[in-house]
Amino acid sequence: MPSTAVISRSTAKAPDSEKITINMGFVDLGHIDLLVAEGFYSNRTDFIRTAIRTHLATHADVLRQAVTRKMLVLGLQSFSAADLEAVRAAGEKLQIRVLGLAVIDPNVSPTLAIAAIDSVTVLGALHASPAVKAALAGRIR
Repeated sequence: MPSTAVISRSTAKAPDSEKITINMGFVDLGHIDLLVAEGFYSNRTDFIRTAIRTHLATHADVLRQAVTRKMLVLGLQSFSAADLEAVRAAGEKLQIRVLGLAVIDPNVSPTLAIAAIDSVTVLGALHASPAVKAALAGRIR
């Protein structure tokens, strides 16, 4: 039966990461623990983050091209009620495309979200109230 390793780091105000859970075989987990014990990494999380970043770096060119081709905003993009009101007042609708974290403020109503947002594509995490997520469910890709 595989073991589970948990990666977690967040701040109370603006989270800079998302918690994930992965299943690993005991031998792989033991190898990680051995590298930690030998001082190569400070803990399991440090090893896993380093391994992921190294692997992503090997695909950097492909990732950069895909971000450009898909017209994704890289990093954090936040949408306030005022932002969405301005879009609605202009008679426009947003096509949200984010690689990273998209945040729709908690004070945004489902009605406003529907009126101002045409589609949502997030590769990473979308933080919004459950009501807004439910209202936009058919528009989230």
